[in-house]
Amino acid sequence: MPGFAATVRETGVQRVWAFDEGRFGLRVGLRRRWCPRGIRPPWIVHDRYEWLWLYAAVEPTTGASFFLLLPRVTKVCFARFLAAFGRETAGERVGMVLDGSGAHRAAISWPEHLVPLPLPRYSPELNPAEQIFRVLRAGLANRIYENLDELEAAMTEQLQPWWDHPATLRRLTNYGWWADAVAILPSSP
Repeated sequence: MPGFAATVRETGVQRVWAFDEGRFGLRVGLRRRWCPRGIRPPWIVHDRYEWLWLYAAVEPTTGASFFLLLPRVTKVCFARFLAAFGRETAGERVGMVLDGSGAHRAAISWPEHLVPLPLPRYSPELNPAEQIFRVLRAGLANRIYENLDELEAAMTEQLQPWWDHPATLRRLTNYGWWADAVAILPSSP
């Protein structure tokens, strides 16, 4: 991404994380299913609409991650995420790459050591955090959850391998251009 390395250098950050949020409902999604020829695949239909939003931050160069489940995307929820993430990364100047969502541009106070690094408009493919949602949705597909607690438990189970093995998340999110741009930073812990 042109200019990303220069932006990282100018901000004086020590680490760079990617952030985004994704919506997950009681029916995460339907995917193709194999079924013997002539037999209709058994699909379960459920028309209740309840959601959780997964706020996700990942440091692609290390595979470190920080997740928070919140009820919606608002400036209040985003401020809550920033406060929690700020406590987690206290003591370091941290850049946070994020899209132009209205909640991200809202008039809220950021922890002093966090620096917003906005993505260009209409470019979600540049955000490494998007990969988390792609893989997570595939793992949760073709199931209907009875309630949000059951969905939360299933999401936590899907996220656990990334906490246990950060190298897996690093392979998923550490784009070549990202690694080149942050190579100028001092070594991250």
